[in-house]
Amino acid sequence: MIIDNLDASSKPRNPWRLCSLNQVEEVKLVLRLLPIWLSCFMFTAVLVQTHTLFIKQGSTMIRSIGPNFQVPPASFQSLVGLTILFTIPIYDRIFVPAARKLTGHRSGITMLQRIGIGLFLSIVEMVVAAQVEAKRVSIARQHGLMDTPKATIPMSVWWILPQYMISGISDVFTVVGLQELFYDQMPESMRSLGAAAHISVIGVGSFINTAIITAVQAITARSIGILLGDNLNRAHVDYFYWVMAALSALNFGVYLWIASGFVYKKVEGEEEPR
Repeated sequence: MIIDNLDASSKPRNPWRLCSLNQVEEVKLVLRLLPIWLSCFMFTAVLVQTHTLFIKQGSTMIRSIGPNFQVPPASFQSLVGLTILFTIPIYDRIFVPAARKLTGHRSGITMLQRIGIGLFLSIVEMVVAAQVEAKRVSIARQHGLMDTPKATIPMSVWWILPQYMISGISDVFTVVGLQELFYDQMPESMRSLGAAAHISVIGVGSFINTAIITAVQAITARSIGILLGDNLNRAHVDYFYWVMAALSALNFGVYLWIASGFVYKKVEGEEEPR
């Protein structure tokens, strides 16, 4: 913003050298959101499991409803959407008023707190998924099905319902919270960029999940054998879920550190969120 000798001697002024106060403040708002954006990639890496490994788990389990109908394993992704559909009214009508009485905040909790709760739930999701997968493998071992990957494990597919539901609830907190944060805290002229940044988290998280799988396979190939092989019963998917839970916990700690220093945009006539 400071006019030096070069700026003073040039007409017209170079916009890449000299900016207004408003432009500088807008850039600061965008840069302030960048660490939050980066710290949410691990959440979407966990989210990807509902479209991949969760479906593969379900395809090996008993999926019968009645004598003549088998539930398609991919259809369990709809459980995430149904959970979101039922959770949002509960959040708005019950959770927010109750939290508002405790915190005094108009939204019950701040946007960063909402995102943080979702990040924590993603850790819980991976822990639950690891426990269920360990149970599935133990049943396969008891029935001598470890080397028959196409055999149906005598275990109901509804065991994976909790991990899908936790994924949907975490979406209500983190994904919606991110959308709200990037819309509210972006400069008004750049809100479309904020929407794009919020959506891009999902895409980048998918690439990170692929990178994690590649790294885990490379590291474990020298010791216990390659994880996530074609035979799901011997693929040690539960170990992979524990790795994801540990990485998510580490990411959650980084997020808490970043969020503790975040300063919300000041709007005239409004109190700064706490």
